[in-house]
Amino acid sequence: ELMASLRSRLQALWEEQELVLLEARECARWGEELEATVRDLCKPNEFERYLMFIGDLEKVVSLLLCLSSRLARVQHAMSRMDGSTGAEEKQSLNERHQLLSRQREDAKDLKENLDRREHVVSGILAKYLTEQQLQDYQHFVQVKTSLLIEQKDLEEQIKFFKEQLENLEQSIP
Repeated sequence: ELMASLRSRLQALWEEQELVLLEARECARWGEELEATVRDLCKPNEFERYLMFIGDLEKVVSLLLCLSSRLARVQHAMSRMDGSTGAEEKQSLNERHQLLSRQREDAKDLKENLDRREHVVSGILAKYLTEQQLQDYQHFVQVKTSLLIEQKDLEEQIKFFKEQLENLEQSIP
């Protein structure tokens, strides 16, 4: 019964993931249209700044999500340590935790820098776009970020439920 419930939950997550992927493809098309508009209206160096910002947005958000996810897994492993956990394993987990924490802080710095660059790009675009186009651009950035977060969250949930199902299947003779 528990296995059936896990399979059902996995199926629901896969279906939700498909919907998010459809939204991501639609957002990508929207991004291509916006890119063409910006290319037509802005100076080449301004267009390059726009492209760099949009490309870095995806990279930095993905990096931050990945590091946060890995850090959460290490913290979970650390919370399960007990008296039987070997000193070498404890040290390894502590070192990984420290490394991932530093990397996540660095990624947060990158995100803050990216936020400042977003304001610069918005200022550039404000000179060329109508108020509605500028709002569309800002909405595009928010949607793109939200979809990246949602995709990563679904990947993590699917991975978790797969592991749970595998562990359950292995525990049953």
